[in-house]
Amino acid sequence: MEAVMNHNSTLYNLYSDHVATNLKDTHSDVIPITLFIAVLCLCLVVGHLLEAYRWLNESIAAILIGCIVGTIILCTSKWKSSRLLRFNEELFFIYLLPPIIFNAGFQVKKKQFFHNFFPIMLFGVAGVLISTSIVAAGSWWLFPKLGFDGLSISEYLSIGTIFSSTDTVCTLQVLNQEETPLLYSLVFGEGVVNDATSVVLFNAVQNINSDTLNVQTALRIFLDFLYLFTTSTVLGIVAGLVTAFILRGLSFGRHSSVREVALMVLVAYLSYMLAELFELSGILTVFFAGVLMSHYSWHNVTESSRITTRYAFATLSYIAETFIFLYVGMDALDYEKWKMSTLSFWTKMALYGTVMLLIAVARVALVFPLSVISNYMHRSGGESTKISGHQQMVIWWAGLMRGAVSVALAFKQFTHSGVTLDPNNATMITTTIVIVLFSTVVFGFLTKPLVDYLLPASSHTNTRNPRDPGSPKEDMTLPLLSLEESASENLSRARENVSMLMDRPVYTIHSYWRRFDHTYMRPIFGGLSSNDSSC
Repeated sequence: MEAVMNHNSTLYNLYSDHVATNLKDTHSDVIPITLFIAVLCLCLVVGHLLEAYRWLNESIAAILIGCIVGTIILCTSKWKSSRLLRFNEELFFIYLLPPIIFNAGFQVKKKQFFHNFFPIMLFGVAGVLISTSIVAAGSWWLFPKLGFDGLSISEYLSIGTIFSSTDTVCTLQVLNQEETPLLYSLVFGEGVVNDATSVVLFNAVQNINSDTLNVQTALRIFLDFLYLFTTSTVLGIVAGLVTAFILRGLSFGRHSSVREVALMVLVAYLSYMLAELFELSGILTVFFAGVLMSHYSWHNVTESSRITTRYAFATLSYIAETFIFLYVGMDALDYEKWKMSTLSFWTKMALYGTVMLLIAVARVALVFPLSVISNYMHRSGGESTKISGHQQMVIWWAGLMRGAVSVALAFKQFTHSGVTLDPNNATMITTTIVIVLFSTVVFGFLTKPLVDYLLPASSHTNTRNPRDPGSPKEDMTLPLLSLEESASENLSRARENVSMLMDRPVYTIHSYWRRFDHTYMRPIFGGLSSNDSSC
């Protein structure tokens, strides 16, 4: 009996020690989280105070505050660490990035987005392919000449995608959507589509195991990219349509507005997790889910739910973005990564300058040629639909800045749970952080004076030239083909449609979509009446 009691006492002591250890670990985790949230609150206050200074946006403020806090932590820890928390790329991709991308799709101005869908996809999809090719090829050619080698073909391609992801927040905060609707739509649209495409392409190149890049390997990358892009987009569209159909058919708002909002949030997140489960691109899926929910679902909920969704999604996105930039500022002073790199100071400077140069060259190679193609496709749409030379310069400049997605992809490629023991990987992490800091802070400061110079206030006008044909008034009730009319009338209408498609392809496709949406989609999934020009 005494032996049993001693055994039970031993088990109790072990259990007590285990509980005490867990409580101690939990308490040690609570302290840095509490401090980090406090610093986040400080960023909100500073962002409010800087509202009048459009040349200093909140991204720059968060990075600078992160650097200051990182310096304080570095000094108090005797040069051991500059961070309150350790960055985990899974934390970013599962918890932080989904609300940012979903809100971008949900808040998108659908009329401008769909009207400028062709140039947005040109810059956001074709542009990423061009940029990745140039940055990856340039890195593969120039890095060994600088004394930095040992990277595989897959890693060079990953570098291309990492530095092809843009961050257009600085430029968007300077532009006025009412004064420059076309430019604002292109910069915003390219930013969100670019991020999604970069992640898709990054996932596609992860399966490359060959030591050389040949035509067969390039074709495989392109086919994988096409598969991921298509299936991810379809999954997002299905998620958005299912949500709209449920909200329209079941009328959740009769009993609870909370359920309406909860359904939209949960289905969006479910679509993201399903995409990740099937090894697709959750970023692209949740973006298009946001676009479809905004286009259909938002009009099927009560007025209180509409207000709630607008502000709730924007709030979650804002907190996530601030969290990321604050962490980047702290991580920039991580002494361990800088010490691990074996390159000399001047070699590192040359490496940073090379990457920045490749980014600038890639932007030139994609913005100006693709703008020419876009203007040609809008050749009959009038001057208001064409991208001017000064606007092309603004688009080029907006794409020079790198942000949160670049950091996350770099951590995913070159670290494991935020830790790396390889000198080459540490060099690429520090290079990414330097590029993000330099482009966001330096280029961000210069954005407002550059935009003011290229687009003076006198040129900010929405008035259309009387000779500018613009977009003619279309009859939304006119069918593409009608079974009630004769074959000759249908044939005549088909000829007119083909002629209009050849003369004004972008406008014609957009017109077809509007008529299809009005006739077939909105009666099933909801939305505004045909008198509204929301898309």
